[in-house]
Amino acid sequence: QRRAHEVITQCAALGTANPILSIHDVGAGGLSNAFPELVHGAERGARFDLSAVPLEESGLAPKEIWCNESQERYVLAVRPESLPLFEQICHRERCPFAVVGRATAEPQLILEQGSGGARPIDMPMEVLLGKPPRMRREVTRVTWTPEPFTTEGILLRDAALAVLRHPTVASKRFLITIGDRTVGGMSSRDPMVGPWQVPVADCAITLADYSGFRGEAMSMGERTPLASVNAPASGRMAVGEALTNLLAAPVDLDRVKLSCNWMAACGEPGEDAALYDTVRAIGLELCPALGISVPVGKDSLSMRTRWTSDGTTRQITAPVSLIVSAFATVADVRPALTPLLAPGPSVLLLVDLGFGRNRMGGSLFAQVTGQFGGETPDLDDPVRLKSLYAAVNSLRAEGRLLAYHDRSDGGLWSCLCEMAFASHRGLAVTLDSLVRASEKASPGGQDHALRALFSEELGVVLQVAEADVARVQSVLDAVGFSGQVHAVACPFDAGVMQVAVSGSVLLESDLRTLHQAWDEVSWRIATLRDHPASAESEHRIQGDPNDPGLHVHLTFTAPAAAPKPAAHRSESPRVAILREQGVNSHLEMSYAMASAGFETVDVHMTDLQSGRLRLETFRGFVACGGFTFGDTLGAGEGWARSIRFNPALLEQFQAFFARPDTFALGVCNGCQMMAALSPIIPGAGAWPKFTRNRSEQFEARLSLVEILDSPSIFFRGMAGSRIPIAVSHGEGFADFSQRGDPATVHRAARFVDHHGRPTEVYPYNPNGSPDGLTSVTTPDGRFTAIMPHPERVFRNILMSWTSGNRSDHSPWMQMFHNARTWSA
Repeated sequence: QRRAHEVITQCAALGTANPILSIHDVGAGGLSNAFPELVHGAERGARFDLSAVPLEESGLAPKEIWCNESQERYVLAVRPESLPLFEQICHRERCPFAVVGRATAEPQLILEQGSGGARPIDMPMEVLLGKPPRMRREVTRVTWTPEPFTTEGILLRDAALAVLRHPTVASKRFLITIGDRTVGGMSSRDPMVGPWQVPVADCAITLADYSGFRGEAMSMGERTPLASVNAPASGRMAVGEALTNLLAAPVDLDRVKLSCNWMAACGEPGEDAALYDTVRAIGLELCPALGISVPVGKDSLSMRTRWTSDGTTRQITAPVSLIVSAFATVADVRPALTPLLAPGPSVLLLVDLGFGRNRMGGSLFAQVTGQFGGETPDLDDPVRLKSLYAAVNSLRAEGRLLAYHDRSDGGLWSCLCEMAFASHRGLAVTLDSLVRASEKASPGGQDHALRALFSEELGVVLQVAEADVARVQSVLDAVGFSGQVHAVACPFDAGVMQVAVSGSVLLESDLRTLHQAWDEVSWRIATLRDHPASAESEHRIQGDPNDPGLHVHLTFTAPAAAPKPAAHRSESPRVAILREQGVNSHLEMSYAMASAGFETVDVHMTDLQSGRLRLETFRGFVACGGFTFGDTLGAGEGWARSIRFNPALLEQFQAFFARPDTFALGVCNGCQMMAALSPIIPGAGAWPKFTRNRSEQFEARLSLVEILDSPSIFFRGMAGSRIPIAVSHGEGFADFSQRGDPATVHRAARFVDHHGRPTEVYPYNPNGSPDGLTSVTTPDGRFTAIMPHPERVFRNILMSWTSGNRSDHSPWMQMFHNARTWSA
């Protein structure tokens, strides 16, 4: 799929010369769906040759070839005269393809086995893809009346810890840290927040290019448990949650688009009617009222499972589920907010879209106390949500907001805890104002403090400086939130969470105990899935009050200007941005090198193998990172073998390394590749082999690295600096038992803990390399290999946390300037 994606990217870059006329992915129905839809969109028919379909499996029946849903495939329409160009691009990228058919003016679908062979399909397109008859279903509505919610006999502390431990609320770091979130060099906001990298971000934000600050924001929402009682409410709440998550970014509501993933067990009593009511509530009522659309979605309508046990048939039926993804373009991503609390005197304000009703149906608090909870929360008035968007964006533009988090699963309790966890700051929580509002809205309710703390009504929490509270209050009052803006907490530096009503303390706990409870799900799953000692080590540091967090310490002056690629001049040193199949960090590397003043050239290994390009024409090369050969040959090891076992290539690389005016950099897979080429790199004989991480997992993190005093031309003048950097590798362990010499190797960089000490402790050292080693160089400094990705964080806006100006270059840009200075 990576190779196919690169082919599509290369074709699209040709602009009007793009050979691709139309494109469709192969999904449900396989080729039987993808090919007909491709030609139907052009109001044409087609003749397909089944024998031309590439197969790894022999003996498949025609229907199996035509209908199987093998993934990682695309179908394309290509101009006949453009086919040679398309073939050339595919061969360069080593991407297999096949010409399977031709479009015809006659709207007939013909599938034959070889020219003039048997025709399993010969039918008019309108029969296959014409307008289907409307489906009519006879359905019944089923009304569920759960038991009323009660707080009788509930111990607050036990319930509060149970909510934090519940998988719905608990930390998802076990999922997040194994997924590459920095690839492409355009990720501005991932789930990890603050110096302690706590996964509590409300939305994701990407950039539109490598130089500006335009971008896109994405978020999700789901409230499936509510559907067991009130399916339309669950749909409205899912949309509401997606939108309150998205509001962390500076987006305008009228630019938001939704994708809706519907799931239901159609045919089960009441489920068809519940699905119909929910779709109508979203598509015909809520979204038109909000002024937003749902241009895309999908459905899965058989959400049940049956099995037989001891002769008895059993079944589980899922309730109607709506998973909402919200998207919007962003003119400037820099004003985005996170749950990270700013220092200084401030107040946390809850804007309550539930208007004090605090309905507990389907809440986590109700579930962990063995009940469902009666009436469910709902998005009662779309105008309130529109007003919230207008007010928050206005206050953001004025610079009045310091932090933001939405109230959803776990209610205000989990919302405030997550803000405290991300910030390592305690909170004095006061529920007085909320309790009064709740008593007014539901005079007969019991234990309004518990409802206020755990209700999952829509709402957002804003951190506001004490001096700005009056202004924020007045703006929110003016758009209809009078009486619904509540001062709920004040941050302080002691690591304690305290909850009080009318001066009476209901709950007090040290922050680390709560953080450990919240992290427990990730810890237990990681213990089973990963290296147990690594899982234990990472859990142990969660919420550690003595951990100072990530920091930036520089021994040089970092470049301040926003990156702009230098104009290509004849005197600019020519650098090959070298890649092999699967490499995926070449574009950001090219931009960083070009910004430093190099002339960068995209060089695929097939270019060197075919003779289209030769290394002798370049001053330097950068071997980029990514899943080379799908990492099935040991990441960069396979890449190196393709050089060492090809006499013509081996000669080119040996000659390049032997020239006194050349340089090279290997990053991630390129680091492993260069380490494997160390026998032919002068002075690299002591380099180690890079093997599987000690954690036994792919590691994707923002880690702290110290630059060491070394000869490397890339790190001149940077020794002693400590800088966060993107880590994204599965095989970064520097293994001297297989190759190299730890006593004589020239070390260029190492992982350090948050105190700045070299470390082998996980996850500060994500791969377990001895003494934190993560970069090596040669005695003359011309050739350097580094495992983390400086090119993915060459701008501060690309870091999930930094103390630097988000408009500037990051300190890592200095290494590219250093290489350009050396090349002058």
